[in-house]
Amino acid sequence: MKALVTGGGGFLGKRIVEMLLERGVQTRVFSRQAYPELQRLGVECAVGDLRDPAAVMAACDGCDTVFHVAARAGVWGSGKDYFAINDTGTDHVIRGCIAKGVAQLVYTSSPSVVFGNSPISGGDEQLPYPAHYLAAYPASKAAGEKRVLAANGLPLAVPGPTTVGGTGKIQYLKTCALRPHLIWGPGDTHLVPRLVAAARQGRLRQVGNGRNRVDITYIDHAALAHLQAAEALRRPVTRVPGNAYFIADREPVMLWNWLQSLLNRLGLNVKRPGIPYSTAYATGALLETVHAALPFLGEPRMTRFVAAQLAMDHWFSHQRATHDFGYRPIVMPEVGMERLIDWFRRQNNNSGCGQ
Repeated sequence: MKALVTGGGGFLGKRIVEMLLERGVQTRVFSRQAYPELQRLGVECAVGDLRDPAAVMAACDGCDTVFHVAARAGVWGSGKDYFAINDTGTDHVIRGCIAKGVAQLVYTSSPSVVFGNSPISGGDEQLPYPAHYLAAYPASKAAGEKRVLAANGLPLAVPGPTTVGGTGKIQYLKTCALRPHLIWGPGDTHLVPRLVAAARQGRLRQVGNGRNRVDITYIDHAALAHLQAAEALRRPVTRVPGNAYFIADREPVMLWNWLQSLLNRLGLNVKRPGIPYSTAYATGALLETVHAALPFLGEPRMTRFVAAQLAMDHWFSHQRATHDFGYRPIVMPEVGMERLIDWFRRQNNNSGCGQ
């Protein structure tokens, strides 16, 4: 097996790479820069942009499995840019797989592809895509996911590197999409650092009544699910091809209690009581209008999407993943929290910053 991991230098992508290496899998990453720390481990680094179809095509060459993890994340920015990377870029990955005989494609999606403006409690994969999204990120990720699932079963242009050529049999692309929610743990460069920074600046304030439950996904669980899904795609008979799967820890958490527990360990606090959801949503809508008109202001401090995510339930069943490819969380929550706190403190110490 030879695997390509797009976005292999990021939080989730790097952990997938590490797990592949632990299993002796030859691995290549495709990203906008080289990563010397990965190269020292024997990883091949292909530098390029998802918006460049030729670069993506070249990166797929010689691989039999692609983990398409790279994406433009975040809650603010040009919709054109989000779709160019998350939608059109995904189309380039699909075309690269077909042209180069890549037999398995695992796409990193997001539960936000089914999140409109209503709470979700225990939802499963039967949830429809909403008619309207509150941000370009979930809209573009949904567009990419639809492409990947629709590509399942398309014929490969050439026999893949692990297929037997000369048999006269047509080989087909197998695809699936995983939807891990709020990935956390050691190595996090987005979620926890942003929350800690906001708390230190006194800007982290509870939105809503504080009783909303959400899914979170420890980094090892998200990465392992990708490897398990890829293994299932390689089986002759499997339910996985063409399907999407929610991935999360064992149970949802009460978001604001979980955040306060984390921040307490770092000597920080969430401002409580918070602000009503209706106020946060209206503020977000106003700020979006202002910042769209004055882009030099940067990212708004609140958006409609962020307000909804911070105040509403959004947790899901992952029974389908358990049934179809054996997904089960393996790290206890308290163990994951200890690892995260230890890592975060080491990062601060190494950067010369105190708490």
